[in-house]
Amino acid sequence: MGAKKQPTYRFVVADARSPRDGRFIEILGHYNPRTEPKTLVVDESKAKEWLAKGAQPSPTVRRLFAEKGIMDRGPIPATKRKPKSEKGDA
Repeated sequence: MGAKKQPTYRFVVADARSPRDGRFIEILGHYNPRTEPKTLVVDESKAKEWLAKGAQPSPTVRRLFAEKGIMDRGPIPATKRKPKSEKGDA
């Protein structure tokens, strides 16, 4: 969300099969890094409920939730990216 060079972010619960900016299930809060101090608003009960159901936060959301005290930072899960193959492989 936001305008060009003015980012603001929402915390949403989305199905993994949905497009990145597509349909979502629920909004959990928002984050504005441009304010001083940075604005971080999260419905903690909803967030904990979704985490208990097995929702997987992105590494950035995990870090922000840890700052807020909603969850521990813990190990960051590996990404789903495939390793790049060497040039010349057929």
